[in-house]
Amino acid sequence: MTIKQALDAAAVELKCSDSPRLDAEIMLAHVLKVERSYLFTHPELELSDDSLQCFQRYVARRAQSEPIAYLVGNKSFWDFELAVNSHVLVPRPETELLVETALELGAADEALRVADLGTGSGAIALALAKECPAWRLLAADISLEALEVARQNAEALNLINVEFVQGSWCEALGTGWDDMIVSNPPYIAPGDPHLIEGGLPFEPKLALQAADAGFAAFKSIADEARQHLRPGGWLLLEHGFEQQVQLKALLLELGYAAVSGHGDLASCDRLVVAQWNQAQTVASD
Repeated sequence: MTIKQALDAAAVELKCSDSPRLDAEIMLAHVLKVERSYLFTHPELELSDDSLQCFQRYVARRAQSEPIAYLVGNKSFWDFELAVNSHVLVPRPETELLVETALELGAADEALRVADLGTGSGAIALALAKECPAWRLLAADISLEALEVARQNAEALNLINVEFVQGSWCEALGTGWDDMIVSNPPYIAPGDPHLIEGGLPFEPKLALQAADAGFAAFKSIADEARQHLRPGGWLLLEHGFEQQVQLKALLLELGYAAVSGHGDLASCDRLVVAQWNQAQTVASD
């Protein structure tokens, strides 16, 4: 079977995907260890039996909605590639809004201390560390497996201004003041039908769903962050569908100021930003 024939057959089989042809090209290029452009310039090349069988196994898994990032082991984010596996969420392009906003709020040449809670693959922390070498990033996650993925990604990007710590939300921060705390925490309510759709069943539930109708992580982070943010420090929280109004109300109730909501490129509410201006620490309720 030729490259073109294999791609044509795979595109028909991958009905679950919004981009079947692209998925097939990415997987076949991965199997052959070539760039996608090679497939376009060598469409009549005959595939070896081993290559074809390996490709067909990938196609069968993708046909069951397994994320293509898990199949090929990497995903683009910001301006770099991240290694990913089933211990971490697949980085989404929408999360780049959080990175962009953090860069707007913090001076790149100042020695800021910034914490990324629930870092997963390290996408947010590593993007900020790469753009702002003067910043000190602390990337925290409760999952040791996720931290290992993030650590390997930092090494691959030659980033030395990131520290990795295991812990649940702000308990990982220790003492000292943070200039900024950012997080893309789990925010899908248990039992939400989206959890069984598309590729979500393959992603770690720990990083997807949260109790209290999806607000448990938000409440913990927003409460605990008040004890760690310096006066004037910022809290940035990515959120899900129809959660922005309630999240903004929660932050205002907890004493945050300058609370604002932001939408992504698809005009979907995606991010809430708040500032902590009180000069003293606040005991958790």
